[in-house]
Amino acid sequence: MSETSQTIQRGAAALEHAFRRRNDAGGKALVTYIMAGDPDLGTTEKIVQAFSGIDVDVIELGVPFSDPIADGPVIQAAGQRSLRQHVSLEKTLQRVEELRLHIDTPIVIMTYFNLFYKFGLEKFAQRAAQAGVDGVIVPDLPLEESGEFNELLEKQGLAYIYLIAPTSTSERIQKISNKARGFIYYVSRTGVTGEQKSIAEDLAENVQRIQGLTNLPIAVGFGVSSPEQAQTIATHADGVVIGSAIVRLIADTKALHEREAAKFIKPYIEALHEKTASNC
Repeated sequence: MSETSQTIQRGAAALEHAFRRRNDAGGKALVTYIMAGDPDLGTTEKIVQAFSGIDVDVIELGVPFSDPIADGPVIQAAGQRSLRQHVSLEKTLQRVEELRLHIDTPIVIMTYFNLFYKFGLEKFAQRAAQAGVDGVIVPDLPLEESGEFNELLEKQGLAYIYLIAPTSTSERIQKISNKARGFIYYVSRTGVTGEQKSIAEDLAENVQRIQGLTNLPIAVGFGVSSPEQAQTIATHADGVVIGSAIVRLIADTKALHEREAAKFIKPYIEALHEKTASNC
């Protein structure tokens, strides 16, 4: 770790810092999603280290679940491969704890509420903070039912990262903004995860509406499939999430997954970490 990074707090503060550091430099943050344990946890650890080494801003680790209602076919298949490796929430936290010996890139856990509930909400919050997790994304827990878990995470300094959809009303966005920490994840289109050929026409308008209701950074995900798309989206948002495209690459790669994944993600870094079109 660098001397500067050692002064950065973990949790929500680390996530907000990652976005603001990038934005202050004139670029936009890159958030990368991979499924923990696809094809195995050793490879996951190597990919996370590779992404940290090329200055990815936030790394999102999916934990496999048998009924992933927010995931499209690419990430569903990755979850099935991971489940066959018997990957669990605890095993993923153990890997994060080991990664924290080598990297300080913010790490977010994304999975479904049943896994957190079965683990124990308070036990998870404490264990995640101990391991070095910075935040969680829970796509199937409604805002109205998230209070207890959010409070337990916040007690440990961790961020509960809420999803906002194109169909969210201004009233609901305001309620989410009041509870959110770290950053807000804007789902660019309704439906499940997966690459798309075009950007939603109402994306700019909706991101601007959210920006009017919160000071938190906004990352846009679901459907981003090329560096060009990412750069266009970044002219409106603070960061971009790349998921299915990476997961598909990992599935198609036979060896040296970390090298191929890093090679694949570099054009996105060049598109986002350089000044975007609106800033030039």
